[in-house]
Amino acid sequence: MKTIAMTIDEPTLKRVDRLMANKAVPWKSRSEVIRHAVTQLVDKLERANEEEREREIFRRHGARLNRQAAVLIKEQAK
Repeated sequence: MKTIAMTIDEPTLKRVDRLMANKAVPWKSRSEVIRHAVTQLVDKLERANEEEREREIFRRHGARLNRQAAVLIKEQAK
């Protein structure tokens, strides 16, 4: 794991500290909270990028995919 320096605004830091005051949270430190938040954000952005890439594939090849699906459905109906 690498150590980094970052700047965070005071209201957000206070929110993190309030969260840490709750004994029910699974994280033991500010660093853990921030790592978890960054991981969640990166996962979400990666999924969004992958979904956009797939949408573009469907846009480019939609007609062909629809024809292939129709043929497969017709074959299965026999």
